[in-house]
Amino acid sequence: MAKLAFMSDASPELLATPLKSLPGLAPRARQLAKLGLRSTGEALFYFPRDYDDFSDLRKIAELDDDALQTVRGRVTEIDGVGGGFGKSRVGVLIYDGSEHLRATWFNQSFMRDKFSLGQLVQFSGKPKQRGGRWEMSHPGVAWLDEGEQQTPLTLVPVYSSTEGLTQFHLRRAIALSVDHCADAAPDVIPQRLREQWNLLPLGDAIRKVHEPGGADELASARRRFVFQELLVLQLALAARRYQQRVNFSAPELACDAKVSARIERLLPFELTAGQRQAIADIRADIGRSIPMNRLLQGDVGSGKTIVALYALLICVAAGQQAALMAPTEILARQHAQTFAKLLAESRVRHTLLVGGLKPSERKQTLTQLAAGEIDLVVGTHAIVQEAVEFARLGLIVIDEQHKFGVRQRATLRSGEKSPHYLVMTATPIPRTMSMTQFGDLDVSIVRDMPPGRQPVSTYVVKSDDRERWWQFARNQLAEGRQAFVVVPLVEESENIAAMSVDQAFEALTNGRLAEFRVGVLHGRMTPAEKVATMADFVGGKLQVLVSTTVIEVGVDVANASLMMIASPERFGLAQLHQLRGRVGRGSHAGYCAALVTDAISEQALERLTAFAETASGFELAELDFRMRGPGDLFGTQQSGLPPLRIADLQRDGELLAEARTAAFNLYRDDPGLAANDLTLLRKQMLSRYGDALALGDVG
Repeated sequence: MAKLAFMSDASPELLATPLKSLPGLAPRARQLAKLGLRSTGEALFYFPRDYDDFSDLRKIAELDDDALQTVRGRVTEIDGVGGGFGKSRVGVLIYDGSEHLRATWFNQSFMRDKFSLGQLVQFSGKPKQRGGRWEMSHPGVAWLDEGEQQTPLTLVPVYSSTEGLTQFHLRRAIALSVDHCADAAPDVIPQRLREQWNLLPLGDAIRKVHEPGGADELASARRRFVFQELLVLQLALAARRYQQRVNFSAPELACDAKVSARIERLLPFELTAGQRQAIADIRADIGRSIPMNRLLQGDVGSGKTIVALYALLICVAAGQQAALMAPTEILARQHAQTFAKLLAESRVRHTLLVGGLKPSERKQTLTQLAAGEIDLVVGTHAIVQEAVEFARLGLIVIDEQHKFGVRQRATLRSGEKSPHYLVMTATPIPRTMSMTQFGDLDVSIVRDMPPGRQPVSTYVVKSDDRERWWQFARNQLAEGRQAFVVVPLVEESENIAAMSVDQAFEALTNGRLAEFRVGVLHGRMTPAEKVATMADFVGGKLQVLVSTTVIEVGVDVANASLMMIASPERFGLAQLHQLRGRVGRGSHAGYCAALVTDAISEQALERLTAFAETASGFELAELDFRMRGPGDLFGTQQSGLPPLRIADLQRDGELLAEARTAAFNLYRDDPGLAANDLTLLRKQMLSRYGDALALGDVG
């Protein structure tokens, strides 16, 4: 584990003691400094990355081959052999009353002087039998007193190191620092919170994380430090939410029964219960002068766009301008076309703002926006460029929020009034992620599906079934359906064993799909090329679209019933689910095939089998999170938050919930953390997350 900023700037001088001044550390000062370890205070918070478990204590006669075990015995023989070119070997023989064991160290001649005949020692390592005798190479060593009064550590810390610095020297530097000043570090968590949440005092936690007497002591020390890191994070999120509410004022967008009836008359179908609840949440938020900050989650095809349109139309009805921002021009144009159909009988003035507009069209659109002559604009990141000015922006909806950064969102908060802010995602977010990356947002979830939504049957297609699948695909295409073929690469790569767009296009047009009209779509095409290709596919000029994941989000082609994914093991479960959601969106059932090779690993096959058997995106998101970890699901550049350094969101979900409760309670009772015993905690929050708070436009 990396060094953490758990020290406050009020640390006593004792913590500034140079490591090189401690006994035996001067020769290692340069290597320690490479790790950022110059003082005892820095060493205290250089946490182990792992622990060797030496608790399996056995008689030598009871040892098993090549498993981590521990033995105790008396030294009966010591020998050392020197060699050329700096090579050496030290051997120590011990006897425990049952058998002998020999320990060997290579190129560590100093070990010879650490032993004496008759000495009681403990060796821990993986033994092997050679010539009828047990041996250990480079075992861990503990020197015991005569009565074995000194109980050696059963869990030995392992630290991230650097060249020329052994674990022995690192452990020595940290052990000396712990002895020197473990109790000198100021505790940023006040006693009342430690008692409430069952947390060790800082000094005790420092000792037990570096020198645990067992698993229980290590667990209590780790709980203390993980809770502290998560508490500081959650305090920052509570601060961001509080200051957004206090520092900004938004227009009140009232929606009475008359407005609701007018909006619902524009919709071609009945809203689901989930959509109605989400709309109720949004109506309550935007009806107040406190800026809404809400996340709208919904599985693929659950009708989030209709919820967003409802909110946008409430805004327009209240005399304000509204905007929807999409991550790609293809998706922005699709939203604009959908809105144009639904608003054809309304008086709402709407337009499209994307990078592919002609200069004259862009100039006219910007002029109309600034003059308040446009009510609703749909676009890409072009909406947040400096040249774009709104006369009275009341609501901004961001589709697929994780595609945008905090800086882009903050750009929209300008002028006397801030807009209300709604973000949508069709990538269901695991619970622990929603408490971190989106921890400052309120959440609405649409779980049900609109009536008539077609099921998608999913298959893992192995080599033996490949020809039968392609025959099925050809039959579907011959009946008038359309298909996506998704590959992971734009260009062929020598380092990645996966198919590129061009390779797939050539193979299909000269082979299995030779009689069909096939097109290509990828992110390196110009905006105009992408729009034209997509238009050809939507219009039926193309029957098959070979694409990268540029079609992952939101692309809606009612006639597409087939999704084939090459090298599916290269995608996460959430991404596979998004791709699957591109088919079955019309009146025809959908079919999705994960095309795997015989070289696929068992673990990858297990993930893909789960994908085929699970229709719920929410279940898949949690499964993907457990199997792959948080990874770069949204990325720190989007959340504006530095990465966690000791907490593990997979393992520490319950502790995260506790820390969130503690943080939000603290901020509710004491906004700004002004109490004297919270001063150090507040300083640590600002030190770690001050930049992120500023990005959120609240600092």
